[in-house]
Amino acid sequence: MTQIADFAIAALILAGAGFALVGSWGLVRLPSLMTRLHGPTKATTLGVGGILLASMIYWPVHEGRYTVHELLITIFLFIAAPITANMIGKAHLHRQGNYIDPNPADDIREGLPERDRWATFTRDES
Repeated sequence: MTQIADFAIAALILAGAGFALVGSWGLVRLPSLMTRLHGPTKATTLGVGGILLASMIYWPVHEGRYTVHELLITIFLFIAAPITANMIGKAHLHRQGNYIDPNPADDIREGLPERDRWATFTRDES
């Protein structure tokens, strides 16, 4: 039973490290703020989640102790990361002026589209 648990722990650590590496690389290499948000909020979150899952398996199997810390960290991480990315994205869209980071993949070179086409809160201009 311990060998199966060790294999699962090693696989989760390797998968988590791989996701964290890809997410960190995406944060550095992607061209604009809106695309850079995907690295830390998706891949890196999965990477940290995989490592925390490995820790949740390790402690009961090898040390005989059950802890809730890793589960609470994982739940908080999976709730907080998408909300944070959403708030950063909305703040980026609602900055003063009509400037957005150029991203050749989106064909956005002359600024944002008209404000009535955004999928965010619109305020009454009157």
